[in-house]
Amino acid sequence: MTFRPRLHDLGQDMNTKTFFFIGMISTVIIVSSAAVIYLHFLQGNGHTIRVGILHSQTGPVALSELPIVDATMLAIDELNAAGGLLGKYIEPILGDGASDAATFAAQAEKLIAKDQVAVIFGCWTSASRKMVKPIVEKYNHLLFYPLPFEGLESSPNIVYTGAVPNQEMFPGVTWAYINLGKSFYLVGSDYVGPRVVNELIKMHVQLLGGTIAGEAYQPLNGAVFKQIVQDIVKTQPKVIVNTVSGKNNIAFFKELRSAGITPEKIPTISFSIAEEELKILSIKDMVGDYAGWSYFQSIERPENAKFVQNFKRKYGEERVVSAALEAAYFGVHLWAQAVKSAGTIDLSAVRRLVKIQGMNAPEGIVTIDANNNHTWKLARVGQITPAGQFKVVWSSGNAVCPIPFPFQDKQDWAAFLDRLYKGWGNQWAAE
Repeated sequence: MTFRPRLHDLGQDMNTKTFFFIGMISTVIIVSSAAVIYLHFLQGNGHTIRVGILHSQTGPVALSELPIVDATMLAIDELNAAGGLLGKYIEPILGDGASDAATFAAQAEKLIAKDQVAVIFGCWTSASRKMVKPIVEKYNHLLFYPLPFEGLESSPNIVYTGAVPNQEMFPGVTWAYINLGKSFYLVGSDYVGPRVVNELIKMHVQLLGGTIAGEAYQPLNGAVFKQIVQDIVKTQPKVIVNTVSGKNNIAFFKELRSAGITPEKIPTISFSIAEEELKILSIKDMVGDYAGWSYFQSIERPENAKFVQNFKRKYGEERVVSAALEAAYFGVHLWAQAVKSAGTIDLSAVRRLVKIQGMNAPEGIVTIDANNNHTWKLARVGQITPAGQFKVVWSSGNAVCPIPFPFQDKQDWAAFLDRLYKGWGNQWAAE
């Protein structure tokens, strides 16, 4: 006698195979639901480690910042796939800086005070970092900042995984001085980062024996470069040094090419254009220009090949990686190493041990400098190719020691920064 289950609700004519299939689906749903409920239980009972990711998800800078979120999430996913950290799942909590420095500060406070994250990975512009800095110091917390920046800052509560000028801008300008020409025109966005970088570059060029043909800025929300380009045409520098941020590069390079300024006539070396930014620019107009970074996607290293492959597998073959993404990625792993060494997420223990961390990153060997929380990094110069990538034309070969306060002492630089801040109406960028 064949056993048939009594399926009054589904009809007596349902066969055994159909019943078994539905039973399996129900089991999967029940198990999946239980897993979700259990994960929420763990999250609500201290069985996860919450980390903050603070970047602009909206506003004009989101174009550049959202890929940083992706690189940070890739590192977190790798850690979770390997069993998490201290036996716990790493739970990312996202904050939106909304391309506004004051919003970054408010979101940082929320992540620390309300969400109780163990660390924050984030900030893009120096204006946003400078607003977040007093927040992480107030709570004696920890921020990992992945962007190359102007330096003139050091905090026990911030780990700087991006390059400072002596690791990126100085080598790039020196290479340009030797290979391209001895007079420079400086063009940047009008906020603290480019202003300080160009002040340092002027000092460096003077030491080299070169000259500054001109210097000009546009606000972050401004994209009118006609007068600046006219001045470049008039002064005829040998090299243009570019620190214009984000989408404004579209208007800047369009104006350059309209005026007949090509890489063959007056080359540009950029410290604000990487692989991600090249995607929004006309590659045929950019081929032959240069950029200075610590990392390029095209670097031939096994560690880099794995990083690029994993990133593209997760986010799509059309995606690219850049220096800021790589610094965000290895920053997560350096933090995780410090947590493992400490055996706890206690901030005082992690801050102490993060100072001695290093790893074989996609760019090469990187280590945290215990004296200033900045990172020893390589320096490279790349030339833009028709493929939208960079061909490395020069490399330092070894990691360069970070010097966040070059030329002058901290007091002199503090006075300079104070003048900028007050000149912009007690903020870190021009309106």
